[in-house]
Amino acid sequence: MNNITLFSQIVNKLNRQEFKKIVDKYECDKHNKGINSWTHLVSMLYLHLAKANSLEEISNGLRLTGGNLNHLGIMHKIPCKSSLSYINKHRNWQLFSEFFYKLLSEIESECNFGKKRFKIKFKKKIYALDSTVISLCLSLYDWAKYRTKKGAIKLHTLLDYDGGLPVYINVSDGKVSDNTAAYDIAIPKGSVVVADRGYVDFKLLNIWNKKQINFVVRLKENIKYIPYEEIPLPENKNLNILKDEVILLMEKATRENYPDKLRRVVVFDTKNNVTIELITNNFSWTAYTISDLYKRRWDIEIFFKELKTHLKIKSFVGTTQNAVMIQIWTALISYLMLRYLKSIAKYGWSFSSLIAAMRGCLFLKIDLRGFLDEPFKPPGELITDGKQELLFQS
Repeated sequence: MNNITLFSQIVNKLNRQEFKKIVDKYECDKHNKGINSWTHLVSMLYLHLAKANSLEEISNGLRLTGGNLNHLGIMHKIPCKSSLSYINKHRNWQLFSEFFYKLLSEIESECNFGKKRFKIKFKKKIYALDSTVISLCLSLYDWAKYRTKKGAIKLHTLLDYDGGLPVYINVSDGKVSDNTAAYDIAIPKGSVVVADRGYVDFKLLNIWNKKQINFVVRLKENIKYIPYEEIPLPENKNLNILKDEVILLMEKATRENYPDKLRRVVVFDTKNNVTIELITNNFSWTAYTISDLYKRRWDIEIFFKELKTHLKIKSFVGTTQNAVMIQIWTALISYLMLRYLKSIAKYGWSFSSLIAAMRGCLFLKIDLRGFLDEPFKPPGELITDGKQELLFQS
């Protein structure tokens, strides 16, 4: 029988020493009034893993742990609703952002998330770049400007193709366009970026090209170009490839921003019955490889769906910008933990089934490793002292 709850075992996977270093860096516990940063983190992790709907639910939920607070690292008291509201408003959200990246580096070094995703071997690192909009009520979140009567924030994300993990996250207000936010992303030299039409910014693409970053981007319909050279298509192979050619941009402004040649590949998407035009600065890959790279960009859409569906990132327990940022970054920390647990489990969990099963067992005293590897193993014979049967006797 395990004496520690499942939730405590999950929390204990986090590196408290590294967290403490970041706490000291930002002096987050200088005036904590009894609710230190670790207790704050545990409370927010409970919000996401239990999918609580309010600060009161967080406080009441943690009270169910009974005498197991020390196993969670909570040494003083469970934060009440007002205390959680205060620290969400005032504690520096960058604490949780920096801890996310520290946790990411630890998980990547410990777990092998890489997969054989493509028929050819890529020596370069491949990333998917995209953003997702989270709608907010403008009357409550007046700092989140988007439209006249609507508020929103955007999560600009760079996703590692191999592990499916976000290696860069930037949270902006909803008005910031995708291509504008992309200028601030430090993409490693010599890597590959796959993106949608929102990143057709030829000045940006030219910067990537000069840094020897290969890109595959979906072309906008209104871009004018001149065919320069036709590339023959292989016969009776990859029939969904309709066109492969080298082009030059026609309009003066776009030509000044990107003076070099581009490669244009036209693909027919049989699933959605649409034609997709792609541009790239790579002239050595096959047209099928370029098509396949863009097709697997869907992984970043899956990441956004998992984040929004299974973690508390669409509704918030605080209205200040700081509180929202804390909730987003703790959601990302929770996501990393869940992906880590999924990766070490012997049982073939999907992300949704893992978190659904975990929610019903957070405060049960069961072994985490056994839960991950053999979740449906029949328990041993129940041993009782016979006194329970007295409840059913007349």
